[in-house]
Amino acid sequence: MLEGLAGRGLLIDGDWAGPGRGGTYAHHDPATGRHQADVGLASAREVDDAVRAARAAFPSWRRTPPHRRAAVLARLADLLDEHAASSAALNALDNGTPVSAMPSGHYAASWTRYYAGWVDKLDGEVLPVHDTGALDYTRTEPYGVVAAIVPWNGPMMGMGQKVAPALAAGNTVVVKPPELAPFGALRFAELALEAGLPAGVLNVVPGGAATGQALVGHPGVAKISFTGGTATAREVMAIAARHCTPLALELGGKSANIVFADADLDTAVPVAAVLGAGLLSGQGCALPTRLYVDERVVDEVVARVVAQVESLPIGDPLDPSTLVGPLVNQAACTRVLGVIERAHADGARLATGGRRLADTLEEGYYVAPTVFCDVDQHSDLATQEVFGPVLAVLPFADEDEVVSRANDSAFGLAAYLHTRDLSRALRLVEALEVGTVTVNGFPPMSPSAPFGGMKASGFGREGGRAGIEEFVQRKNVTLRY
Repeated sequence: MLEGLAGRGLLIDGDWAGPGRGGTYAHHDPATGRHQADVGLASAREVDDAVRAARAAFPSWRRTPPHRRAAVLARLADLLDEHAASSAALNALDNGTPVSAMPSGHYAASWTRYYAGWVDKLDGEVLPVHDTGALDYTRTEPYGVVAAIVPWNGPMMGMGQKVAPALAAGNTVVVKPPELAPFGALRFAELALEAGLPAGVLNVVPGGAATGQALVGHPGVAKISFTGGTATAREVMAIAARHCTPLALELGGKSANIVFADADLDTAVPVAAVLGAGLLSGQGCALPTRLYVDERVVDEVVARVVAQVESLPIGDPLDPSTLVGPLVNQAACTRVLGVIERAHADGARLATGGRRLADTLEEGYYVAPTVFCDVDQHSDLATQEVFGPVLAVLPFADEDEVVSRANDSAFGLAAYLHTRDLSRALRLVEALEVGTVTVNGFPPMSPSAPFGGMKASGFGREGGRAGIEEFVQRKNVTLRY
């Protein structure tokens, strides 16, 4: 499966260009550690070819009647749904995500179908003017070529979140999927061509840092949409500044999960255990990795969270019964184990996990879901994004204290809150400095809802009307008559 996509390599102007000229990346199966394929990386020249192709395709795609653009996207959504099972398996081989945990094909389909419905709804407005004999109105227009950099932890998901609204708005797109996990993005592009997307409208150039630098620094790029780490985003911003290219950035997080004494623990505990230490093996930007628990119930909550964490099924990501899969590669495994070692040194108390898994999983990149208690508010574990299955538990005494501590973070992506007190919930929703708050449950991940961060978690939104507004500009027109 991967070899065929790797052999196709790059998609430029409707043609598969074969392995790129920017070198290769040896891709390994995260579950076994075995070599799977050599990923061809795009060179700066191939990035230039892709941007040129997108610029050439832009006028025609922009002028394509809305109902035809919508029909292509709707057909693509149908194909994504039709091939969802194979896409889930591809994602498991791509980055180790269990097929049970993230139906990437269905997810991308839902976003694509949602934005297909927006194609003919991007309206302007007529504005009041003081002068007589004048008409003032606005119109929405696409930017042109959008550079979309999708994350390795959800490449096909990222295509739905970025490519679908960009195309719906009339832009053309050049996507850089990461060398760590390029295959979901390539599969999305294959299906887009099958759906009838014209040549050059979507181009895909896998690569690492050098490829990304060539893309975001290209003068032909009119807008950048980037998902990734905060440190990389600073470099992207610096390069984009050369041409004043506008950006939308969805970055890292260190999301707080706040459990009050009156919470329904039958709901709060699964959120803490599954999202905080299990799902995606912690490799998700909005996962609640800081668990603040009312000191009156902290012992009960910790005991129940540990019990559930220890019961999470770990194993082959292609097995439908698996919930926790491997980390993406050996480097990630080594990094997360280093985080655990430093947490011990900082005085945190290990409640469960804290080791690399052996026996039948020893060849893969598996780290046991880990829970630390007695975590210092200012330690690395409480302040830095781990991107691994490590949960920090911190008790609190009252509402004011926990709000202050939850906001005491460089990040501001998401927060989770558990309480039966509606007034308290509404107070915290207002007080928490984040882009998304989920109260008493799991986040819905709906394409109709805006998602994005504050502070070092970025700016701009994906999802909802705000998600497509990222890809249009408003032009004001004054007409005298």
